[in-house]
Amino acid sequence: MSTFICRVADEAGAVSSRAYPAASPDDCRRHFEAEGFLVLSVRRDWRKLTMSLGGGEKRIKPRDFIMFNQEFTAMIRAGYPVLRCLEAIGGRTKNQGLKHVLGRVENDIRHGKPLSEAFAPFEDRFSKVYTAALMAGEISGTLPETITQFIAYAKTVDRTARRIRSAMTYPTLIICFSIVLLFILLNFVLPNFQEFYADFETDLPYLTSQLIAFSAFARRNIVVWPLLIAAGIFLFWKMRRTPSWRRRWDEWKFKVPAAKPLIVESSVSLFSRTLSLLLGAGASLVESIGLAAQAIPNKFLVSRMDPVPSGIRNGEALSDALGKAGFFPAMALDLIRIGETSANLGGMLRELADVTEERIQQKLDTLVSLVEPVVIILTGVLVAGMLLSVYLPMFRIIQVAR
Repeated sequence: MSTFICRVADEAGAVSSRAYPAASPDDCRRHFEAEGFLVLSVRRDWRKLTMSLGGGEKRIKPRDFIMFNQEFTAMIRAGYPVLRCLEAIGGRTKNQGLKHVLGRVENDIRHGKPLSEAFAPFEDRFSKVYTAALMAGEISGTLPETITQFIAYAKTVDRTARRIRSAMTYPTLIICFSIVLLFILLNFVLPNFQEFYADFETDLPYLTSQLIAFSAFARRNIVVWPLLIAAGIFLFWKMRRTPSWRRRWDEWKFKVPAAKPLIVESSVSLFSRTLSLLLGAGASLVESIGLAAQAIPNKFLVSRMDPVPSGIRNGEALSDALGKAGFFPAMALDLIRIGETSANLGGMLRELADVTEERIQQKLDTLVSLVEPVVIILTGVLVAGMLLSVYLPMFRIIQVAR
């Protein structure tokens, strides 16, 4: 979503410039015309577009958003009006992305929009679940309680994501260190040994000759490698933004044996916790299913959830409809079935999410404990092979000298 600057005139003829985030200039023009302004011109705010591409304005950290909601809930419980809460929090927040969002939300509320509708244009920056929870809280009159439930949900999701990142930090550092070490050997160590061996005019072992040839090839094309890497990263980034390619990529990840259990269980956990939050906020089951499915990070599994809402509309039980999706474990379906029969579906969904997250953590710990020695062994074998190829000709040279 881009930001546009509009020159508008009000009924008194006063001309002013106003900024508004919209998908297109026409959407921006329609917004101000609906408010009774005469739109004189519309232009894109390139400065904010550059900031968004750099991640400065657009990025809203989960912790900052959680902190905002905690303050927001506390002020509402204290009896402050919503508009005054947004003014106070937005005035002192340091996150520029969050400040921009709160400014736009505050402006929309001044013009009569409800809170959920004011946050709706910014779903790409946090979650559709949040706007759905706000809407349910407004309808049921329990907005503070609903936001409190969302805070607990957001904390759990953020904690799980940080656990996964923390678990993969050490193997990633080892791989990066290995790449740097190989770069040094190929570009600085091998060329010196190549000149040393050339002075003796002796035949080199096959492993050494091939490694030296590869080192020479890499150094001759040293300018090309960064360009190829940058082009590959840019192409991958563009393709990930294409829904059809993203779905195929996620389908391929789903077929990797080591990754499949983690992908399935993390998807079940996020779906269960999101559905529990929406049901607790008072949303209907059919509406909640579609939003909870969007919380699943794997787009291939999201597509498998498409028939579930229609099955529920046709009278199917939730457990039966989810079973047709084809990836929910038997334990998850049993717990959901128990929740349906005991009229405690929301509670059982929370229990399912907690149990699944514990299993994910155990599998992550096991996976990391296996990955670390494997990466270290492979790195050691690779470096040892390169060192052996470097020093092997020396033994031949010593034998010739004797």
